[in-house]
Amino acid sequence: MTAPAKVGSPIRVAIAATLSVALLGACTSSGDDPAVTAECISVPNGTPLSAAPPAPPTGERDLATNPEVATGYRDDMTAVTTATYAVSTANPVSTEAACKVLRDGGTVADALVVAQTVLGLVEPQSSGIGGGAFLLYYDAETGQVQAYDGRETAPMSATENYLRWISDTDRTEPRPDARASGRSIGVPGVVRLLEEVHRDHGSTEWARLFDPAVALAEDGVVISDRMAAAIADAAPDLAVDDEARAYFLNPDGTPKTAGTVLVNPAMAKTLGTIASDGADAFYTGALAQDIVDATATDTGGRTPGTMTVDDLAGYEVKTRTPVCTPYREHEICGMPNPSSGGIAVAATMGILENFDVSALGPTEVDENGGEPTADAVHLISEAERLAYADRDKYVADSDFVPLPGNSPQTLLDDDYLRARADLIDPGRSMGTAQPGDFGPVPLGVPAQDREHGTSHISIADEYGNVASMTTTIESAFGSFHMVDGFLLNNQLTDFAAEPVDEAGVPVANRVEPGKRPRSSMAPTLVFDRNPDGTRGDVRIVVGSPGGSVIIQFVVKTLVGMLDWGLDPQQAVSAVAFGAANTPVTGVGGEHPAIDGSDDGARDPLVAELRARGHQVAVLPQSSGLSALRRDESGWIGGADPRREGAVMGDATG
Repeated sequence: MTAPAKVGSPIRVAIAATLSVALLGACTSSGDDPAVTAECISVPNGTPLSAAPPAPPTGERDLATNPEVATGYRDDMTAVTTATYAVSTANPVSTEAACKVLRDGGTVADALVVAQTVLGLVEPQSSGIGGGAFLLYYDAETGQVQAYDGRETAPMSATENYLRWISDTDRTEPRPDARASGRSIGVPGVVRLLEEVHRDHGSTEWARLFDPAVALAEDGVVISDRMAAAIADAAPDLAVDDEARAYFLNPDGTPKTAGTVLVNPAMAKTLGTIASDGADAFYTGALAQDIVDATATDTGGRTPGTMTVDDLAGYEVKTRTPVCTPYREHEICGMPNPSSGGIAVAATMGILENFDVSALGPTEVDENGGEPTADAVHLISEAERLAYADRDKYVADSDFVPLPGNSPQTLLDDDYLRARADLIDPGRSMGTAQPGDFGPVPLGVPAQDREHGTSHISIADEYGNVASMTTTIESAFGSFHMVDGFLLNNQLTDFAAEPVDEAGVPVANRVEPGKRPRSSMAPTLVFDRNPDGTRGDVRIVVGSPGGSVIIQFVVKTLVGMLDWGLDPQQAVSAVAFGAANTPVTGVGGEHPAIDGSDDGARDPLVAELRARGHQVAVLPQSSGLSALRRDESGWIGGADPRREGAVMGDATG
């Protein structure tokens, strides 16, 4: 561990001031001069988030695979520069609380605990202690990258048809649907993950790290415009659960609106218990029993889940080997399976390395990242189709289903990716790619899955340690089951509901007892590569929420920084584009460079892509990217203009 041996000073935040400035003002962290930022202070950056646009029809939202309602775009955000430490989260209250830990001498591991617990209150629709996370942690003292897998697990009683029907004798879908039933709830992993990374790398006393969130729960959270839009969108489902209804809705059943103060004494008590007694207090005893009881409830006709207290008590965080691959003069490290994010990002970048991507940079580059060229969007989207094709067929929890060759490197071999690159036609989209052939691998290809989203935290401390953590309760408000002040995830819907494909061949991502569902979360670290090929200094920390589209968000941001020379804010702000393995190519219509009116009919980029055979969707995106880049003078950071995020750190002087 690289950190001082002292215990940090108390870090209870000034809630009233933070909320009035950060949430009601919709502020972020950079000043008017992008070369300087104040120490852990939130000041305006870009235009405020707009009011939420009308929600698209369900089918259209599914097409965009947005995890949450889109809430606009902050024009002209500028990068934040700091001297020795920096933090970017999806909400300025969380960013400020985590930043103060770093200011007081804490490590990245300490700041992660604060960031996560506060995020669970200021954006409960996205993340919280009832969910899971994937974390990449770089320890500057040892030079090692560790991958912590805090993904949720299926109950040991789950069968391959757990999400498909109620029982073998009642072959009807769980009610009201798989997501809102108790069947979607996996054993949460993030609390155990936070404890383990803190034990390995923390310096501030564990209990002190809960002070900001406990104070916030007791004193109240002011509902932001973004949270209000999410509550309104989910109100009918929240109404079914007694605790969720009381917290998010008014007595008459209408959604609580922006500016309303949410006080959460139950969450304060829960966090206080974990602070005093550690993660065991969450996974055993009264809290564990409450989670099981909430999962098993049939209130409102919901089909109960079958999680037990033994499932919770037996949960383990897995420490895995990161997926690290070269890309030009750099090394990119990502999360291994059961997340498909690291493999799919590495495969896409490995395919792109066979092309002169630097020659395809955006035009009219401004603070919003400029206008992408049709050649670039076409090439990157085709590379992603090929990567997704392999991801869909082969990637799952390798504790249950091994990868081809028992290693990610089989899918990332240079010669293999060069052959995949040769499949790209510069003038015509392939529509749907076929997975690579690795011989008689007995795996089917599932129907297109509908993963959803999350939050992301990027942190660097003064000791040289960095972390990239993507954290989630799955869909907005998870399973809508609320217990002891927090929401429970619906993570098991990331499994393939159908255990076999049309030919009757088992799919890799089918439900199995104790298994972890496949994810697309892609926390990513980038290092310089020394002339001899060894790992050099850490250079970039990046990641995003966004469900299965996370892979695309991270790829476009990496390309923006590594190939096109954009600063982190420009790369994050740039047009969101890309494709999974379908004929649909997404181009974010929320961006000021894209004319999304009339389904993009008048936009030149959209027109050229359609001429090449792409089925272009121009629905607004709701990514939540954050990126930090290390330069000679310190850190430069960017937060996604599509959410409330902020970057803060120490002043550059």
